[in-house]
Amino acid sequence: MAEQPDTRRRIREAAGALFRRNGYPGTGLKAIAAASDAPFGSIYHFFPGGKQQLAEETIRTSGPEYMRMVLALLDSVDDPVDAVEHAFGVAAAQLAATGYADACPIATIALEVASTNEVLRTATAEVFDEWIAAGTEWFARRVTDRAEARSLAYSMIMILEGAFVLARASRDPEPVHAAGRSMAALTRRALDRPD
Repeated sequence: MAEQPDTRRRIREAAGALFRRNGYPGTGLKAIAAASDAPFGSIYHFFPGGKQQLAEETIRTSGPEYMRMVLALLDSVDDPVDAVEHAFGVAAAQLAATGYADACPIATIALEVASTNEVLRTATAEVFDEWIAAGTEWFARRVTDRAEARSLAYSMIMILEGAFVLARASRDPEPVHAAGRSMAALTRRALDRPD
């Protein structure tokens, strides 16, 4: 019995990595089975809805995990301006370390399915909403205007996602570092600090 949840987790984690790297249409169930070292039939055993169910669960699992990681990075540095730049710096280093293959766990799928798969579009939209809410709470502990805190949360996600696209295309971490500097400047202004 202990092996079943482990197999399910391995399948989901392998799917998450492959979806990030190859996208939803570019990831087949056979590749997921091979990457998870699980029998092909296990996928349908744990995910009777097939690839769509697996993708939806992967989005709903990896999305919150990613946000927890980002918040931990932000919380690891006391000064909010430095914290933002630190988080973007770590993101740039991790992206480069993976050969520019592993960026956001849901952005690739979100872009691919926004107009074609309502189940997965809804899942990505709900995860992004959770990220906005969590980011708003983080900034609201530092910025008195809640609307400004929400705007900063939106900006952080939009700037990071755009930077990931540019960095992956150019195979250069500089867009993520530049994004971090831009986000730090926005945070500094929101805190009413001089440049």
